[in-house]
Amino acid sequence: MRFSAFLLVLSATTLAAGDDPVRPITDKVRIESNVIVPMRDGVKLYADVYRPDRVGKFPVLIVRTPYGKQRDGMHETKIGFAQRGHAVVVQDTRGRYESEGAWDPFRNEALDGYDVVEWAAVQPWSNGKVGTEGGSYLGNVQWQAAAQTPPHLVAIFPAVASTSLYHNTFFHGGAFKLAVSFGWGAVRMPLRIMYPQYWHTEGYSPAELKYESFMFHLPLQSLDEAASHFQVKHWRDWLSHPAYDDYWKKISVEEHFDQVKVPAHTHGGWFDLLLGGTLNGFTGPRKNGGSELARREAKMTVGPWGHGPSRKFGDVDFGPDAMRHLFNRELRWFDHYLMGVDNGIDREPPVDIFLMGANKWVKFQDWPIPGTRMTPIYLDSAGAANSARGNGRLSFDKPTGNPHDRFEYDPLNPVASVGGNDCCGMPVSAGPVDQRPVEARNDVLVYTSDFLQSPLAIAGPIQMKLQAATDGPDTDWMVKLVDVHPNGFAMNIAEGMLRARYHRGYDRPELLKPNQVYEFTVDMRGTANVFLPGHRIRIDITSSNFPQYDRNLNSGEDLLTGKRPRVARQTVFHSPSQPSHLLLPVIEVPRGE
Repeated sequence: MRFSAFLLVLSATTLAAGDDPVRPITDKVRIESNVIVPMRDGVKLYADVYRPDRVGKFPVLIVRTPYGKQRDGMHETKIGFAQRGHAVVVQDTRGRYESEGAWDPFRNEALDGYDVVEWAAVQPWSNGKVGTEGGSYLGNVQWQAAAQTPPHLVAIFPAVASTSLYHNTFFHGGAFKLAVSFGWGAVRMPLRIMYPQYWHTEGYSPAELKYESFMFHLPLQSLDEAASHFQVKHWRDWLSHPAYDDYWKKISVEEHFDQVKVPAHTHGGWFDLLLGGTLNGFTGPRKNGGSELARREAKMTVGPWGHGPSRKFGDVDFGPDAMRHLFNRELRWFDHYLMGVDNGIDREPPVDIFLMGANKWVKFQDWPIPGTRMTPIYLDSAGAANSARGNGRLSFDKPTGNPHDRFEYDPLNPVASVGGNDCCGMPVSAGPVDQRPVEARNDVLVYTSDFLQSPLAIAGPIQMKLQAATDGPDTDWMVKLVDVHPNGFAMNIAEGMLRARYHRGYDRPELLKPNQVYEFTVDMRGTANVFLPGHRIRIDITSSNFPQYDRNLNSGEDLLTGKRPRVARQTVFHSPSQPSHLLLPVIEVPRGE
């Protein structure tokens, strides 16, 4: 049968305490399985409906997922909402699991999302107020629906969610995010049902099936067949659109923030793959939202996390205060906007961020933080900044030493991905991970400040202004900002990549003139950190971060079909007339530090 209903009786136990209080359970729960939700084109999508087991009309939360509406871990929070008076619609997205239609990631979510919101608003158990909830893919679908301005949508809560699939999911700085695009898109999500991760993972698969056996495969076009033995259409579509063209603009919410008219609460981590979406999802509606309400009541929480809250991530334990319970926050948000509960969440400061180094939460009135001083810190050296053993220096004064440093980048021997902003695809390390193994390589330029005598707090967007040249038509520039602890632990706190052909804009690729000096702007998203006394500030510069990103072959070939790697000879300039520098968002050190 496509439809079933039963009663679920749960004890009224209190959920785990978190930053936000959780009100008591008030209801038993009824679940209706495989409810048909018709789309405007006649395709039927299927949903499970959780709601209080009593007669009445309830506010509705919609969760739309490509991972299976009955996936492990889905039920607990949905039951929690229903136990407290919310109805919850959990739906398989188009072409996934029970739902009809063709699977094409992200490309049908705007109109389908609109249709589900308006369907939910007129159900006999609905009071007409609808919100949306969920993280990652489940967060992006919220943005896409909200940009369609459905009349009955009241509030959204996109956690760890992209706002531009080009800029903050499958590409960053014009470079292809290989680990997530391949591991998620081609290996785990090629068809209707999600494939298991262990097919290509250490401990389960023979050597010939492991990621390591085929991640160097060229051209990238046929990497799907090398791993899965069939062609994956959306994988090849992504590779066929390496620039920010209409293929990506059509599904970019950042083109349509002015159509988002409801309050949005973003929630993410400093080391999440989708950090750009968390930050832009606050600043976009805050500045350009389609209503005064959307602009005034946007909220953002960012912790020292990866793709979800935790106390420890990578090599660092950030302490007991680092953990936040997402359900608790969401419940307060939707209790206020859907039930009208005056719990004060709308009057709280809109920005709540975890300040690493100090390891404390701090609230602000906006992002970037009012009063931020964008302060340049300059590269300098005696001409040999290669590796942490070299003579690269960082200073707030303009450079006075040798005017440049050089290194060679060989795509056949790329710098390995060690920590950083990644998740969800190949099993690549992520988060704050000791960078000393990377900094031991001669093809990594390392610039380090003197020991700090007093704390330096930064919080905000970060950019590298890099004066550099390469001897070929294209290359990559990878930059990391590092907090060096007194014991030598080199903790990465922000990173960015730029594919050089996009130096004029991601929609305007232009190959380089060999050995010509360009100023490259490398977007490093943002961070929040206090460099403590006895610590040092460090910048690492190289041309690869593999397999988090694909390897630039330095040949100027097409991303889809390129297969001729060449060694690139790189020069980074730092003279008074060509001062390569990082712009640090310096803020006042919070009291008590």
